[in-house]
Amino acid sequence: MKILIAGGGNMGKTYADAFIANHAISQDDLYILEHYPEKVTFFKSLGFENVFFEVGDYVGEMDVIILAIKPQDTKALFPRLAPLVKPHQIILSIMAGVKMQSIAEAIPTPKIVRAMPNLPAQIGMGMTGFTSTDAVTKEEVFNIQNLLNTTGKTLYFDDENKLDAVTAISGSGPAYVFYFMDAMIATAMEMGFTQVQAEMMVEQTFMGAVHLLNTYNLSCSDWIGKVASRGGTTEAALHQFHAHDLHNLIGDGLRAAWQRAIELGR
Repeated sequence: MKILIAGGGNMGKTYADAFIANHAISQDDLYILEHYPEKVTFFKSLGFENVFFEVGDYVGEMDVIILAIKPQDTKALFPRLAPLVKPHQIILSIMAGVKMQSIAEAIPTPKIVRAMPNLPAQIGMGMTGFTSTDAVTKEEVFNIQNLLNTTGKTLYFDDENKLDAVTAISGSGPAYVFYFMDAMIATAMEMGFTQVQAEMMVEQTFMGAVHLLNTYNLSCSDWIGKVASRGGTTEAALHQFHAHDLHNLIGDGLRAAWQRAIELGR
């Protein structure tokens, strides 16, 4: 399998590193197309040999072409790619908000996969939702999923519209976690802890809670019940959360993100 990654930004590099580290393909079969000359030099300094500044005939030799560019850069790239892309090649797009139909209208291939990764993909802990056109076979979907799994976990959806909700939940999700952590750290410091102490307590608490959830077959509500004793400290905090309707406020935030994702995709 030969793969071209168009765009050497954070996610482009993430995929390049993950594919090689997980032996998904050999370095000889990985190609990178980068718009900025300094990025070409950078990738070559890391040992990547097939790094290009210009689109060329090599595009037609690829099995998978990954679009890891910004949506606004498609106007410059698509007209150069289109004459070289062949119908059997798979286009894998990780561009936020760009529908598969828009890609199909610009690049003459029926085989298009659209994926929505999130930031933890950079450390192999990502969550990626993806979908594909009907022309992509089950075997090809399986192969693409294996590639995406090198950066974490994946979920396939038949309905492309589900990716708007994926964007709101897991795509934007890390920011919500950081927001809650930041509030806890700031409050801990108000209570007299140093920043280092506050960060250690909050970070380890989050990691420990996630590991508990993954280790035992219990729901979040079950675990809340195990921590919160009647008349205790946790219950006092939960009463405040309930009083301010925090649960529904979080839901409102997610729905706002979902609606914005839909708007951006129009």
